[in-house]
Amino acid sequence: MITCSKCGKENQDHYKFCLGCGAELPRGSAQAKPFSSNTPPHGVPPVAAPAPVAAPPPPVSAPPPAAAAPPPVASASVAPPAVAPSAPPPGAGVACPQCGHVNAGNRFCASCGYNLGALAGASPSVPAAAAAAPAPVGSGIILTALRADGSEAGTFRMPDAPVVTVGRDTGSIFAGDSYLSPRHATFSKRGGQLFIKDEGSLNGVYLKVRPNEPCLLEFGDVFRIGQEIIRFEELRSQGKSPDGVERFGSPAKGYIGRLALVIGRDTTGNAFPVPERGVHCGRERGDILFSEDGYVSGLHCRIARGPDGRVYLTDVGSSNGTFIRLRAERAVGGTDILLMGQQLFRIDA
Repeated sequence: MITCSKCGKENQDHYKFCLGCGAELPRGSAQAKPFSSNTPPHGVPPVAAPAPVAAPPPPVSAPPPAAAAPPPVASASVAPPAVAPSAPPPGAGVACPQCGHVNAGNRFCASCGYNLGALAGASPSVPAAAAAAPAPVGSGIILTALRADGSEAGTFRMPDAPVVTVGRDTGSIFAGDSYLSPRHATFSKRGGQLFIKDEGSLNGVYLKVRPNEPCLLEFGDVFRIGQEIIRFEELRSQGKSPDGVERFGSPAKGYIGRLALVIGRDTTGNAFPVPERGVHCGRERGDILFSEDGYVSGLHCRIARGPDGRVYLTDVGSSNGTFIRLRAERAVGGTDILLMGQQLFRIDA
């Protein structure tokens, strides 16, 4: 057994996260709990089994009159009345939507630490009977959560309504993600087309850029590669001071903008100028390197002008993809992939 140093709960040796508080358990320090028997050294005297008591004979009831018996029907069978199954207690036999591990009575997943307590406490937006029944063709949209390796982690069937809101308060696969706002985004259907809109969430809604397809990049746009959040900014001269003195500064001639790392809500870190020829970003190759980010590919994306003179962001075949943050309502379709909070969702129309 492994004893959690944070809350003191005992966990089995193969668990990675505490079942009581979700804290990560130490590795390689599991020790078997010494066994202490409560049996006295001289033993326990045997107890004589009680004599069996004869059961009373079952009551005999008189057969009903022949006239009262219904005629037999050879081809019909009467089904027993349906009994609604009782709802399982929170966390009992729940498959973790993040990793698939089945947990029994746990507040946190023993394999990945997912907050099962929030998952069980949230009210689902779709009745259980409706969620279990197969949906008719074209009756709604399904969001499928994806793990980092591309495997499926859970699904959420959106109600067949003109407007559907998703977020941490929605429950289901969204409940345990603390990076999701309570009311994060809305899906709406108009004229046979599905649209998504960010409802002012803190961390935004990102759409995965299709590989090798240039995506228009405008000043102020934010995109993500690996765990790097980057904003494309315009290079502006600050102009003269109130008394007419020119300001010192590096020349901006020959640059089309700059890439600034977003490290907080209103804070940026390093900034990299983008020359007219464009830049490549990656972990091992390119003009701007993120060598410490293992989620960035060796050569990840390119930012450069297109034939029309505008700037485009292109994923050059990265493993984990390039995502651009949506600034306005956007039409999406089947197989599009969204990044909300810490989760990836594929739209299955």
